Amino acid sequence: MLVELKNGETYNGNLLSCDNFMNIHLRDVICTSRDGDRFWKILECYIRGNTIKYLRLPEDILGLVKEDVNEKPSRSGPSNRRPFRGRGDGGRGGYGGRGGGGGGDQRNNYKGSGGGRGGHQGSRGGGRGGGAGGGGQLRQGR
Repeated sequence: MLVELKNGETYNGNLLSCDNFMNIHLRDVICTSRDGDRFWKILECYIRGNTIKYLRLPEDILGLVKEDVNEKPSRSGPSNRRPFRGRGDGGRGGYGGRGGGGGGDQRNNYKGSGGGRGGHQGSRGGGRGGGAGGGGQLRQGR
């Protein structure tokens, strides 16, 4: 396979491994300088994924990958997994913005979500804990 880097260098060799960050490990590599004047033969090299501009793979390899994808069974049918709902047990708070809030004071129309796990320290729910038992401090009249 051929790997061209962002700086213009090319590496042509046999792929040993790659990971989810597109880091590539090649063997029997021929490295070409960016201007194409110099060549180096390298036994093994490791290329960091964020330096890669593009990859060129042989056609026969691409054909094998397409066949492999077609052979895999589909994942249709009932799923035993619960949908992801995030952490905590409440949504965003009302008055303070983040987190659950803590119920607030209904008489003065403060919006609290009445649940959650607390929220931002400036919100009615206070920093940690929140809960349904009334929020942070309320100032009475002025």
